[in-house]
Amino acid sequence: MSKSLLIITGHSQGLGRAILDHYLGDQSFQIIAISRTKLEIDSPNLQQISMDLSELDVLERQLPDIFSEVEFDKIILLNNAGWIGQIKPIGNLGPKEMRVQVNLNLLGPMYLTNAFIKRYKETDSEKIVCNISSGAASRAVEGWSGYCSTKAALSMFTLVAAKENKSENFHFYSLAPGIVDTGMQGEIRGSNESDFPEIEKFKAFKEEGKLVSPMEVAEKIAYLFDHTELFKEVIQDVRKFEIS
Repeated sequence: MSKSLLIITGHSQGLGRAILDHYLGDQSFQIIAISRTKLEIDSPNLQQISMDLSELDVLERQLPDIFSEVEFDKIILLNNAGWIGQIKPIGNLGPKEMRVQVNLNLLGPMYLTNAFIKRYKETDSEKIVCNISSGAASRAVEGWSGYCSTKAALSMFTLVAAKENKSENFHFYSLAPGIVDTGMQGEIRGSNESDFPEIEKFKAFKEEGKLVSPMEVAEKIAYLFDHTELFKEVIQDVRKFEIS
């Protein structure tokens, strides 16, 4: 049996939890899962690391423990952790919250991607870096300045990484998961219309059953990882996937 490694951030809830559950059922995968909260899961294939990824000094010290010296046939880094941030117009944002959001949504994934490339670039393994993006990376949304900006910057970072590491066994993706029924959507619906003019549209997504389940998106992401030959472009959107 081939050996694979999945390194995932933000695994304790939402989409990250669904992806974790998917891969826990695959005995060929070893999983390193990073989140502030550890889950009560007893599995020999799972190593959980409790860490606030917005604390960059802590993350930097932990990098040697995250990237294993063991060789694997396939290695995946999935930067999933993220925060919608303060839903407020520019001029009403708190500096501390802005800093935390940039650290978590952008600099944390940049640190991890940089360390991943440094550790595994010269190996013969199949390597995948997938940074969870958003439609907001390419669309200005009132009240979401930090979220739009960090996701746009992370997409460009991923594009540059792909251009610098052209190889048949190295794949980079900036992946928009669509509108997923997670806690983040609850935060959005709980905001004020004065801060977020599109709030009624997002409430309607929930009321009309237009939100996609995290498990459905997790299965599409797993399909991407299993069929990289079908996905040549860095910028991807699961809503456009045709799974056979």
